[in-house]
Amino acid sequence: QVQLVESGGGLVQAGDSLRLSCAASGRSFNSYTMGWFRQAPGKERDFVAAISLTGVATDYADSVKGRFTISRDNTKNTMYLQMNSLKPEDTAVYSCAATNIPLATVRRSPGQYHYWGQGTQVTVAS
Repeated sequence: QVQLVESGGGLVQAGDSLRLSCAASGRSFNSYTMGWFRQAPGKERDFVAAISLTGVATDYADSVKGRFTISRDNTKNTMYLQMNSLKPEDTAVYSCAATNIPLATVRRSPGQYHYWGQGTQVTVAS
């Protein structure tokens, strides 16, 4: 198993930037495909981004492509989400997740991920 803890959320203005972190403990971090999801009030949990075991390959939702960057540091057992040019519609609880399914085959669905953090709130004011 792997335990995940997010940090870095907060209240920002539209156009600002934030960097979220996801710290992992437990079994080998570098054996998991990692992902970020978000859930706005009254909405389903949506895929944001995912990254391969080594960090070479990434995948992004169209809504964040070009604004968000996912990365990981396997020496620190930590994944990041750099969020730039934030918009009010980015407001949500952001959660990190881990799966044993390779990035090349994992679908952009929460059900594909086995381990989850508790989430961190991101609020973007207009």
